Amino acid sequence: PKSLDRHNFDLTALAACTPDDGAATLTAFTAGTVAKAVRFLPSTPHEWMVCGGGRHNPVLMQMLARALSVPVLPVEVRGWRGDALEAEAFAYLAARSVLGLPLSLPETTGVSAAMTGGVLSPAF
Repeated sequence: PKSLDRHNFDLTALAACTPDDGAATLTAFTAGTVAKAVRFLPSTPHEWMVCGGGRHNPVLMQMLARALSVPVLPVEVRGWRGDALEAEAFAYLAARSVLGLPLSLPETTGVSAAMTGGVLSPAF
């Protein structure tokens, strides 16, 4: 799905919650959001590989497994580096974009034709 961080959310609605309730709400929201994103994929994954900090959260991993009804595993089971994978993926996409190569393909995202990443803005 997408890459987000704490700056993408307005937590005002959680102000009245206890810290435990707020954490539980945000964890359930995260798992539910991932589960809803499945409908936008060209096919349903038979397993999910998780990288980034969320894979260290056992409650999130359990909620994801329940919501997705398939195995949800940390990327380390494949020998990948879970703390570096997202940065490596963005670097790979940036290099392909600089070279004018497609970032999205019909076989991977369901787009009608191979697509590049848009327009690069020069540094100031």
